[in-house]
Amino acid sequence: MAVLRVDDMMCDHCVERIKNGLEDADIQAKVDLSEKTVSIEGDETVIEKAKDILGDLGFFAEEC
Repeated sequence: MAVLRVDDMMCDHCVERIKNGLEDADIQAKVDLSEKTVSIEGDETVIEKAKDILGDLGFFAEEC
């Protein structure tokens, strides 16, 4: 499991956008607004795809 830090995530609306974007790509993720993290299940390819999706949604993500 990889944990991505998403400092731009500010509210529940952001959480929903992230969840929906990742679910649409069949990526299993746990989004934590209080910690501003997204935990991703998968290999490096899945993690990179998740970062790309987050970027397309307007969020910068980096691995913790």
